[in-house]
Amino acid sequence: MKSGDPKRRKPGAPIDPSAILRTIRSIPEGSVASYGELATRAGLPGRARLIGRILAETPDAKLPWHRVLRSDGRIAFPPGSRSFREQVRRLAGEGVLVVRGRVDLSRHGWERNLDAALWAPPPPTVKKSVSRARKRASSRKKT
Repeated sequence: MKSGDPKRRKPGAPIDPSAILRTIRSIPEGSVASYGELATRAGLPGRARLIGRILAETPDAKLPWHRVLRSDGRIAFPPGSRSFREQVRRLAGEGVLVVRGRVDLSRHGWERNLDAALWAPPPPTVKKSVSRARKRASSRKKT
C-alpha cells in the first residue's frame, strides 16, 4: 500500500476490532482463512499480526478461531501443544483434514478460487425418483 493511500491508517490510531471479529465470524464451517487474508477482508491489508492479537485478546468462546491459519496453511500453535490439538480436533469436526499440522488451502481455503466460485457449473441436483410401484399404488388410492 502506498503512503498516499487514503485507506492507510495513521500510526497509533485506535482500531475497532468489530470489523475483524465480524470477518472471522463469517468464515464458513469447513473452510479456513489466513491471518493476512482476514486482515485484507476486514479492510486492514498488511495487518496480519493484528488479527492474531485480536484473536488472543477476545474472550468470545463462540468465535471460530480454529478456522484461522498461517498463510501457508499451517497451524500457528506449537505442534503437540494443547491449543494445537484443540484446533486440529475442531477442524476435523468440520471435515477439514490436517496433515502434519497443515491444511490444504486449495481444498479448504475460504473462496480461494474466485473464478471457480463465479464460473463453475452449479453442483448437480439429485432427483429422487419414485418407483413405478409407488406411482401405481398412489394412483390406485386416488380412484
